[in-house]
Amino acid sequence: MAILAGVISAGAQPLSQKMAATAMRLWPDSTARWGYEPAVALRGIDQVWQQTADKQYFGYVQKYMDGLIDKDGNMKGYKPEEFQLDHILPGRLALMLYKVTKAEKYYKAVQQLRKQLNVQPRVPEGGFWHKKKYENQMWLDGLYMGDTFYADYAATFGETADFDDIAKQFILIEQHTRDPKTGLLYHAWDESRKEEWADPKTGLSANFWARADGWYGMALVDVLDDMPLDQPKRAELIDILNRFAAAVAKCQDAKSGAWYEVMDKPNEKGNYLESSASCMFVYALAKGVRMGYLPQSYLTVADKGYKGVVNKFIETDAKGQVNLTGTVSVGGLGGTPNRDGSFAYYISEKVVTNDPKGVGAFIQAAVEMERLEHMKDAQGKVVLLDSYFNDEQKKDPITGQMISWHYKWNELNNDGFSFFNSFHL
Repeated sequence: MAILAGVISAGAQPLSQKMAATAMRLWPDSTARWGYEPAVALRGIDQVWQQTADKQYFGYVQKYMDGLIDKDGNMKGYKPEEFQLDHILPGRLALMLYKVTKAEKYYKAVQQLRKQLNVQPRVPEGGFWHKKKYENQMWLDGLYMGDTFYADYAATFGETADFDDIAKQFILIEQHTRDPKTGLLYHAWDESRKEEWADPKTGLSANFWARADGWYGMALVDVLDDMPLDQPKRAELIDILNRFAAAVAKCQDAKSGAWYEVMDKPNEKGNYLESSASCMFVYALAKGVRMGYLPQSYLTVADKGYKGVVNKFIETDAKGQVNLTGTVSVGGLGGTPNRDGSFAYYISEKVVTNDPKGVGAFIQAAVEMERLEHMKDAQGKVVLLDSYFNDEQKKDPITGQMISWHYKWNELNNDGFSFFNSFHL
């Protein structure tokens, strides 16, 4: 693909692998903790594993997660009574490990997380509260934290009826947070209108925080991977993604290709180009095109964004370690001290190097751009799997379900062909 020239050099180690090496060096398994931040980095490394089939990446993820999940599936640091959607996200890694190894402890862990969603508090219209302490609040962040796991779980265990509820989460928050003028989504919505940061009429927070929109875009393209093709609300989610992509493209900085911390105020004093959100937008747009959810024209936006990230935020130190600069450390609403959602608040948070949210988002964006380089490699080729005449069934010893196995395109263990599937060629 000509538009990728200069970003991905033939023969050179891809940037996704270089940044994965940085992550594995910075966060060894001895530092393991349960939380959404390391989960974003681990998800990136998981994607590098599926791109390369190099066992070192799988081994790192498994060892890290094994430091958090005991033999009975109990998760170190997980507190279900807090009802934090943030604490659901690491379940994506536990679910991946279950699909590869079929180890019972991972199954028990994901069952606990799935049970939380059964009783997660909701606003009257059915959307998940972001946390128990944030009553009647939906945040864009929560769609990535909770619903990506929800969808992966539903697809894994055949609970396809759950996709109605999953779709509802995306549709509901877009209905309430989308600005008709810009098409961008406000960070959060308080249905009760009680929070200090909430507009008394709409319940909306005051600004378009880039990483919040980034979480939402990443969540959309990931959930669509798992959603059945005949799911009635699938087309509606693709429409939402297209509206989202159009709004994001309009906010791209023409000079650098990156995106600003507060998306619609590029000329406001103190605003700055932010790396994690820029990576998230590249990921969502590139994957959206690769999977056929978005028009090919968005490749130009993704490519410009990726080049912008590489040129502005990627640095190599004297030891050869690749680092990601320019990531805002946090962004939230409410709490103590009160985070009021103002422009002044968002630009006041510390900007750091090698934040796991930024590093993980960069790795995922880099993998997507590297996949695009090879989109045409298998054009005209056919993969034949002998599953129609050789449809082997067995009883899963953990779930008790009868499952079709062996020679499956999506199967992650050695009975399947998932490393071909990861390229989507």
